[in-house]
Amino acid sequence: MAEIPKHHVPEENSTKSEKTGIQEEVPYLALDIGGSLIKLVYFSRHEKSPAEDQENTNMMKALEHRSHPVHGGWLRFIKFETRDINQCLDFIKFKQLHCQVGTDIESKQKGLAAKIKVTGAGAYKFADLFMEKIGVTVEKEDEMDCLAVGANFLLKVIQNEAFTFIEGKKESVDIDKSDLFPYIFVNIGSGVSIHKVAGDGNSELVDGTRMGGITCWGLGRWLTKCKSFSEIIELSKCGNTKRVDLFVEDTFGDRECVEKHTNKWTGPPNMNIGSFGKAISENKTLEDCNAEDMSLSLLEMISQNIAQIASLNARIYGIKRIFFGGSFIKDNTCTLETLSSSVRYASKGTAKAMFLRHEGFVGALGALTSYENKHGLFIMDESQDVETTLKSTSSCHDRLWSFRD
Repeated sequence: MAEIPKHHVPEENSTKSEKTGIQEEVPYLALDIGGSLIKLVYFSRHEKSPAEDQENTNMMKALEHRSHPVHGGWLRFIKFETRDINQCLDFIKFKQLHCQVGTDIESKQKGLAAKIKVTGAGAYKFADLFMEKIGVTVEKEDEMDCLAVGANFLLKVIQNEAFTFIEGKKESVDIDKSDLFPYIFVNIGSGVSIHKVAGDGNSELVDGTRMGGITCWGLGRWLTKCKSFSEIIELSKCGNTKRVDLFVEDTFGDRECVEKHTNKWTGPPNMNIGSFGKAISENKTLEDCNAEDMSLSLLEMISQNIAQIASLNARIYGIKRIFFGGSFIKDNTCTLETLSSSVRYASKGTAKAMFLRHEGFVGALGALTSYENKHGLFIMDESQDVETTLKSTSSCHDRLWSFRD
């Protein structure tokens, strides 16, 4: 395999327009289809998608569309709601993303369908729909394996991928690739999975909880009538949990009593000890509370619970670094702050909460790297030579391991 020159930018004239859509040079495409969201990732050789300037494309119906420059091209990240699976498949068909993926000349001559890597529960649920609508076979990848591989990919390959969130500010974290392992990875999607990652090809699902993104979104819709999770996040920015949650100071008769006793056995006066507690203590009804306060209380409750479970696992395994991913943390400053402060509190400062910038696409990236490298694409770690890099990535078959900046 010949390495792509470091500053090589593919020519735009290799893009082909057709009546059926616009075909890009896309050798790798993968999806992670969860209970609420579809995360689609593909590698393109073009800086700008030829479909982006087209009006009325299905891409405009996506929840999210972003890209990241990598060695020899670009990684594209697209997100749809799972209930809009048909729109997602229409998008793939319109741009003909599947035309060069998962097949070779011999297979095409035999009339065999292309294979696309898909992970998540939707890999099983929608397998027939993929064949029906775009004529491809779904090649299912283990969801838990993909999450660990995807997290390793991001932390080793993408510069400034990890960050901390302290006092309302994001700060990039330099990752020492030689001292990355072990770490705890927490993926907050519809549910929550917690992984102990000890090395490349060495990870274990150690815990989880069903109180994740889908719980927050579901309860939020009932409580606030919001039509999307992003609306819940926006409402929370104007919320005040003092009006709905129960705090230490609410349980004592006067301020003097609070100051005399709280620090001894209950915690500081401003400690939250009961999410939605004022519904009982002040006999409030749903109509007495506003959507902003309930949104904030709900986000903090779910986030604090996740942080505590993650911290306990970090303590059990003697691990000090916890990375959080999953679409739940996207643009969710309340959750970022709650996870950070809760991990710090629960671990007494011994563990550190960090976050991934490509938070929701970890599993899809893991699936993407599982393709056999048939296109001569490989990007080395600067510290490794070609032979070492290829050997280190072959434990889970010949993975297309890294696109480096």
